[in-house]
Amino acid sequence: MSTPYVTWGVILFCVILYVWQAGLSPGEEAELIFSFGYIPAVTFGNRELAEHLVVMPTALSVLTSIFLHGDAWHLIGNMLFLYIFGDNVEDACGHWRFAVFFLLTGAIAALAHGYADVTSEAPLIGASGAVSGVLGAYILLSPRAKITVLLPFFIPIQLKAWVVVGSWFTLQAIASSGLIGSENVAYMAHVGGFVAGAILISLLKRPEVSLLHR
Repeated sequence: MSTPYVTWGVILFCVILYVWQAGLSPGEEAELIFSFGYIPAVTFGNRELAEHLVVMPTALSVLTSIFLHGDAWHLIGNMLFLYIFGDNVEDACGHWRFAVFFLLTGAIAALAHGYADVTSEAPLIGASGAVSGVLGAYILLSPRAKITVLLPFFIPIQLKAWVVVGSWFTLQAIASSGLIGSENVAYMAHVGGFVAGAILISLLKRPEVSLLHR
């Protein structure tokens, strides 16, 4: 397996950015999030940002929003999943194609979230949509790979990837309907990113890499 430079680079960049972000005042942090986060109402023309918050074309927010995080746990959760699964997907794609894959799935995830509520004025931030794309790719690349999960009381158990990742996706899909979960989590972005990753991996993987690897 090749060294996952893109995966490590994304993790490092997100951590450095969050450390810098944490040093901002509440007002400065809010301006950062509104300027670089993805806001469906702005994207679809239902609202406009205040002039001092406009620092780039609105369309770019589907990408810039990927690298911002709301708090430390938000960052840690996303980076942990990326660290565990990202290297395998990067190895299957190669470095540059994985970079394209990561950005595309993150952008599609943001748009899926936006289309679900085009009037939402809450900024979407975080790499979870792109990381969901990595999970969607992983389940097609190595569905039978063994993953160690911790049960209550820190009891480890090994399950196949399709069980772990498939169960996670099922919960996200149910939560996106509003039946369970928190209102502060963009479940539709997770669903959109996962589906995008599952589709794009067949287009962006290296030719010699097979899907559904045993």
